[in-house]
Amino acid sequence: MAIKNIVFDFGGVLIDINYQSTINAFKDLGIVDFEALYSQAEQQDLFNKFETGKISSQYFINQLLDKIGKGFSPNVVVKAWNEMLGAIHQDNILAVEKLKSFGYKIFLLSNTNDIHIEVAFNRWDKLPLTPPNELFNHIFLSQELGMRKPDDEIFQFVLDEISAKPEEVLFIDDSMQHIETAQKMGFQTHLLENIDSLSTFLLTKFN
Repeated sequence: MAIKNIVFDFGGVLIDINYQSTINAFKDLGIVDFEALYSQAEQQDLFNKFETGKISSQYFINQLLDKIGKGFSPNVVVKAWNEMLGAIHQDNILAVEKLKSFGYKIFLLSNTNDIHIEVAFNRWDKLPLTPPNELFNHIFLSQELGMRKPDDEIFQFVLDEISAKPEEVLFIDDSMQHIETAQKMGFQTHLLENIDSLSTFLLTKFN
């Protein structure tokens, strides 16, 4: 069945992400086992709760401050947490803009949190690009929905909200575990292994 809807992940697809930068930043602050607590593939309950809106930003920051110890400010934690956020990938956004001009419905589906999404969207808004709330037909954020990828329920929620059959949807993500769930549910998928390849993939596939 022909693709009518395209659902994009955010981190690693439209914005550069380097998880190791945040891991290193927290190691420098004294959490030597931070890599065991948080990575692209797996994360502990504190981070899951933050990404599903079950705890506030302040609670999240305080929990990490407790692990670091006395003498550090909340701003230090926020800075370390945001170290993973890189540049908005302008070529990819321009390719998405072109797809929307072709008549495709465009959506964002991201596992994220209040701290990261505010910084990332602020960076986006400073660029000569269509703002996120104008580019996407709908933005689905884990911390607002109370659910996250790769759970089936968030994919089903998206389908219900956009009134689409899974085979009409192309889902693009850089995490294999997310792609596997989407495939199981009948989505068309593309695993993005290199952020620099997205614009070429899109303009080749849909031209």
